[in-house]
Amino acid sequence: MSDEARKRGGGHVVIVDDDPAMRRMVARYFEEHNVPVSAVSNRASLNHHLEAMNPCLILLDLRLGQDDGLDLLSEIRAHSDVPIIIMTGHRLDEVDRVVGLELGADDYIVKPFSLRELLARVRAVLRRQEMGRVARVRDSERGGYTFGGWQVERRARRLVDPNGAPVSLTKGEYTLLLAFLKAPQRPLTREQLLQATRTHEDVFDRSIDVQVLRLRRKLKADPGAPSVILTERGIGYVFAVTVESF
Repeated sequence: MSDEARKRGGGHVVIVDDDPAMRRMVARYFEEHNVPVSAVSNRASLNHHLEAMNPCLILLDLRLGQDDGLDLLSEIRAHSDVPIIIMTGHRLDEVDRVVGLELGADDYIVKPFSLRELLARVRAVLRRQEMGRVARVRDSERGGYTFGGWQVERRARRLVDPNGAPVSLTKGEYTLLLAFLKAPQRPLTREQLLQATRTHEDVFDRSIDVQVLRLRRKLKADPGAPSVILTERGIGYVFAVTVESF
């Protein structure tokens, strides 16, 4: 790989794990399969690494000694959409997995894991990332949506309230809103919403409820106004207002 390619971080995976044996094992396997990789052990080392390179994906262990992996995940997501696969050490850590996905992780894998499966998951996430990039380019050719005085500008990936003020959305909230806008006034199941937001299939349905709750709060500019997203008991949710594209 050229120096310029390395600077851009094209095809480069960063492993964040405080276990040196794990770092060496994963790095060696990825290199054997022609995947450029770097390995760091803590938050400080990762931040230093990210200042120099833009990786294509981060493998993030949630147990990092003095550093909290979920805090680090949230910190990364505050300024980057780089794909992240979280690694957990216990099969009973369901809460950590769900919270990690809610914070913006793209997938998770439980230790001990097969290196072959890990590489397959990395490649799958990167394929989804590329598909999403192509879709965003396609979407950017369109204007956006309006509903009840609100406006979504696709090119800027921005939500604007009826008063003209921008409203901050996480990546998950934005993709969930788009899923609703593409199917207004039509009941959508949690499974349909999970697929639309490209969340990993193993995540539990109730995680969508949390995302919907957060999105509802952001769409409730007028406390006296009816809800934009209604619950369809036994089915899922429906975007209840008229949507127009432009």
